[in-house]
Amino acid sequence: MTHKARKRFGQNFLQDHSIINNILSHAYPQAGEHWVEIGPGLGALTLPLLSSGVTLDLVELDRDLVTHLQKQFAGNPNLTIHSADALKFDFNALAKPAEKLRIIGNLPYNISTPLMFHLLENAGCIEDMHFMLQKEVVNRICAEPGSKKYGRLSVMMQYFCETEWLFDVPPESFDPAPQVMSAIVKLTPLAQPPVVIEDFEHFSKLVTQAFSQRRKTLRNSLKNYLDEASIIALGIDANLRAESITLAEFALISRQSLQNSQA
Repeated sequence: MTHKARKRFGQNFLQDHSIINNILSHAYPQAGEHWVEIGPGLGALTLPLLSSGVTLDLVELDRDLVTHLQKQFAGNPNLTIHSADALKFDFNALAKPAEKLRIIGNLPYNISTPLMFHLLENAGCIEDMHFMLQKEVVNRICAEPGSKKYGRLSVMMQYFCETEWLFDVPPESFDPAPQVMSAIVKLTPLAQPPVVIEDFEHFSKLVTQAFSQRRKTLRNSLKNYLDEASIIALGIDANLRAESITLAEFALISRQSLQNSQA
């Protein structure tokens, strides 16, 4: 099939077999597992996944590619193809009782962050996720406090998941070649969050506010949540910027500000 990549779908088709093999060696699919591939494209990962003996669901938005995949893998009893928008798809509905899904995909850069958060709404049924993302996004996901890359995405993803950068993928591994370097990240949902926050919506808004003006110190960026004296009372330097604050410290600030607002 000759399929011209569509910019509106963010399509860049992986074609480097050494990269495909490297992804699968890290992901290590095993017969009998239930996998979900998001954005399978022309099936570069689909074929070796099926060859490993897994049960596989594909979620593809481009109807022309759905038709191609249906023809390419016609009659395979281990494959189900869903013509759907992954941002609206109910991944939880795919998992049988007590079953964990393993997710993989070359995610379109323009929807990667909202898609990951959508998946984390279904984290209870997910074993792990292996994603191809823009390297810049992977750097942000895995960044530690004190790094310029550390931000809201780092804090929120690390609240939900163990994050691990695996390896970089150069532009020439794709057709068409993107303008940026890509990378593979492994996300493993945590059985229990690493910190106690009490109110997730409050925590999320506070973290967003803290990073909305990165150059401001906590005393200024979070003044609507907690005054300087209260921040200092928690053992946190109010002169620090958000990029220096750990997940545990954000959780501490969130809990205290929530208590103050309810007092």
